[in-house]
Amino acid sequence: MNELKQSSRAGAAARLLLATDLGPGCDRAMDRAAQLTGEWGGELTALIVGNLLSSPERILAWAEGADEKALTEAVRQQLMRELKAAGVDAQARVVNHADKAAAIRETAQAVGADVIVCGASGRGLLERVLGSTVERLAGTAAQPLLLVRRRPAGPYRKIAVATDCSASSRQALLSAAGLFPQRELDLCHVVTPLMSGLAAPRHGGDSVDMAQTELPEFIAATQLPAGSRIKPSVQRGSVETALTNYVRRHDVELVVLGSHGRSGLLDLLIGSTAMKLLEWLPCDVLLVPDSRARGT
Repeated sequence: MNELKQSSRAGAAARLLLATDLGPGCDRAMDRAAQLTGEWGGELTALIVGNLLSSPERILAWAEGADEKALTEAVRQQLMRELKAAGVDAQARVVNHADKAAAIRETAQAVGADVIVCGASGRGLLERVLGSTVERLAGTAAQPLLLVRRRPAGPYRKIAVATDCSASSRQALLSAAGLFPQRELDLCHVVTPLMSGLAAPRHGGDSVDMAQTELPEFIAATQLPAGSRIKPSVQRGSVETALTNYVRRHDVELVVLGSHGRSGLLDLLIGSTAMKLLEWLPCDVLLVPDSRARGT
């Protein structure tokens, strides 16, 4: 998926894939997926993937002689009931696959998904999801990955895009501008003197002054859609602290992050720092992949 397609597709009937396990908190991701589908005039596919014998009801059905096909259909019907109860119009798919990340990735490709939506509400669920599925998806999925932790109260009103002025963060900005046209986007550049032990930033002298000069140049060099409104800001501190404080101060509802960067941003999104950052952020997070990092 190239930058142009990734940043403009959503305005023209985007396809979303909702990956769910129908567990606690899944209604938040389901409601957000439905809201975005309506906002974008798109199509929604809901997917359950995993062990079909993971609930007492399914174990009882298996004990009564139901085969895998019958179990799969029972799970699909359960998903359809949940979608209907939530007022969500979507196709339902069930995949019995030990590798959840691979199944989600393959289904996203099969349905032509532009965005993958997953739930991440509650600390325990967040830790489980990150450890088992989302961490791998963030590093391998071709589509932006939306992690939902807040109950939606309508369209996203306040959106922030984190940047290190790399090509990857430019792609994240383009995606945000394409997915949410005419929405003002806060572009946040976090300057960390020691970069939390990662590679030192290229800024010399006063890094904040340098970043304040570089940020407008970065915006000017980005081919944003007409009508895009970008509000740049430079924050000082560790990424997780500065970004979380900014989100809380400005009531940000969605943070958009690129998955690679010149200062090791991939490590910020996949690994221990990702756990800290995504636990601390009190809002939804959109992880945007860098197609060039995958050679696609």
